[in-house]
Amino acid sequence: MDECAHVQTINKVTPSARGCEECLKIGSWWVHLRICRACGHVGCCDQSPNRHATAHYHATRHPVIEGYDPPEGWGWCYVDEVFIELGDDTTPQLGPIPKFF
Repeated sequence: MDECAHVQTINKVTPSARGCEECLKIGSWWVHLRICRACGHVGCCDQSPNRHATAHYHATRHPVIEGYDPPEGWGWCYVDEVFIELGDDTTPQLGPIPKFF
């Protein structure tokens, strides 16, 4: 595993929504979810049509996301372009997440 200079930005967060926050607002679908480990924003992955998790990074520069649907135990740093092993430091879901794909 490569090193990441941004692991200190990883926080315990509360998910912003039970699905991709923006997709839920516009009635769109997603493939997988990612949660920002700086603020808790839930966005869709880059295989989804709207790529809201990456858009959130570009808007905020929050560097680390977590694979969130279901919690997968890994993170990704957009800045260093490396995976981060989160182990047991995953974010619990607020409840069942609807599947849209």
